[in-house]
Amino acid sequence: MIGGRLNFFSNLVRIFPTSCSHACRRELSLSHVGFSPVSKSVPTQEYDLGIVGGGIVGLGVAQEITGRYPHLKVVLLEKEGELATHQTGHNSGVIHAGIYYKPGSLMAKLCVEGMKATYQYCDEHSIPYKKVGKLVVATNDLEEKQLLDLWSRATQNGVPGLELIGPEGIKEREPACQGVRAIWSPETGIVDWGRVARHYGEVFKSRGGEILTGFEAAQFSASGDQVVVGSGDGREVSCGHVLTCAGLQSDRVATLSGCSTEPKIVPFRGEYLLLNPEKAKLINGNIYPVPDPRFPFLGVHFTPRMNGEVWLGPNAVLALAREGYSWGTISIKDLKEVLLYPGFYRLAWKYMGYGLDQMLGSIMIARAVKELQKFVPSVTREDITRGPSGVRAQAMSNAGDLVGDFIFDTGEGELGEKVLHCRNAPSPAATSSLAIAKLVVDKMEDQWGIK
Repeated sequence: MIGGRLNFFSNLVRIFPTSCSHACRRELSLSHVGFSPVSKSVPTQEYDLGIVGGGIVGLGVAQEITGRYPHLKVVLLEKEGELATHQTGHNSGVIHAGIYYKPGSLMAKLCVEGMKATYQYCDEHSIPYKKVGKLVVATNDLEEKQLLDLWSRATQNGVPGLELIGPEGIKEREPACQGVRAIWSPETGIVDWGRVARHYGEVFKSRGGEILTGFEAAQFSASGDQVVVGSGDGREVSCGHVLTCAGLQSDRVATLSGCSTEPKIVPFRGEYLLLNPEKAKLINGNIYPVPDPRFPFLGVHFTPRMNGEVWLGPNAVLALAREGYSWGTISIKDLKEVLLYPGFYRLAWKYMGYGLDQMLGSIMIARAVKELQKFVPSVTREDITRGPSGVRAQAMSNAGDLVGDFIFDTGEGELGEKVLHCRNAPSPAATSSLAIAKLVVDKMEDQWGIK
């Protein structure tokens, strides 16, 4: 059984204070965001632990805890009909090495550990991947200076195998690419993260875990020493404790246990372009720009895929729905929530020029081509077509700041003692998923007590 009072994750993670004045009430619902009330006529199934969310983080934790404690009865609840449908299934497929992240941060630590664990896991389970490497390329003197700052950060993070190379080294690794200097990361790779996540699910089920799809968590309520999770279609499960990893819906799900609505999830769509098959043969590995410290995203880059495609991008534009993968997908409820949020306006004002440029780039492919030609001059507009897109669950504060590290929260009262929310798992969450899973289960051992 899992028992004991939940204390928060000490100094490894950050808690946002709850603003709910009725956090100790026995039942909190999401009726205000359109979920149906739970029918009490459906029999309740009982579990030691419930995990809300069938993306790569939730599935990683499910696999980890059933590996350590096979006697526990664990259920994973996923609102879609299939696993890994949203952020995991729309991932670029890169296995990151930990170059960009602030030294000493949880994100940096988990990325480096997670990369090593990912390769080992794929080897053990015969999941294909490719260590294609990555070049972070400077094309002028200013970018070279910023590249050296990035080199310092990456070496502090303990990223293995890094080299600082000049034009000849760039040409040796990517003959079609040009630049004045670059960081070469041989350990960066590519994999199908959807396949990896679904394999986590297969291992979880083989250990006795249960997966309920089409189960959208709409209500949490306390019942004795249990947490009852109700779905909009009337099903219920009763769990000793609950972990939520709800991605694009994480802030809404967190309010079910009395948490604050912050950090708010603001959806940003990243749109990719496709390089034609003939030109794709010129690209050996990942080619990235030096990130501009003035802006919050990495910029357009060349990303090879396991199926031989090369993706170009992405940009970053406001999605008009939390699961809005095109301009034609609009949710009035989701859009209204963003437009009424003060933090969004503060962010928009801060990055107005950048945001307008990203929107124009979404409409006019030629704008992206100009950026791509800085690195691979032979790319032309005729070589490029529109490709897939993904939506990032970007956590944002009321001050308009983008939350860039992992955030966990609990809430208060009876539910807060038994529920843990993963409210922000930013890129590289897929790369870090096995390391995140170990961290979360370690904390369950320390704080909830597992026997």
